[in-house]
Amino acid sequence: MALAALVTWVVTAGGGFILLATWLGRDGMKQRTGGRIKAPLILAHFVLAAAGLVLWIAYVATDEDVYAWIAFALLAIVALLGFTMFAIWAQQRQSRQPRPAPAAGEPAEPAEQHFPVPIVALHGLLAVLTVVLALLAVLEVGG
Repeated sequence: MALAALVTWVVTAGGGFILLATWLGRDGMKQRTGGRIKAPLILAHFVLAAAGLVLWIAYVATDEDVYAWIAFALLAIVALLGFTMFAIWAQQRQSRQPRPAPAAGEPAEPAEQHFPVPIVALHGLLAVLTVVLALLAVLEVGG
């Protein structure tokens, strides 16, 4: 179970890198006005996910339960941050109201609206699978 969680986590991270690169490439760091994914949220999601993945790799390599539990706790936080970002993204996509005028030097269209929808979907589905597999692993269900 731990190895399966590692594989899904790595593939999920790959999708996350694509989304992060898109966001950065579209000046996501300059976004300041309402309804957009803010830099601290997306960067916290990235940093905590990476830290959790490193700890999960340490768990798989050493079989030390403390690494698994800390990694899983980080993963739970990452999932909450990810769901928050997904909600912002989905709300933007559904909204047909005019957006407020951007501040000087800020892009008119939120950077996250350039995310490839299939990557968002795959990232989210794999993230859910990763959480489930990691939970089963830390609970030692299924060997």
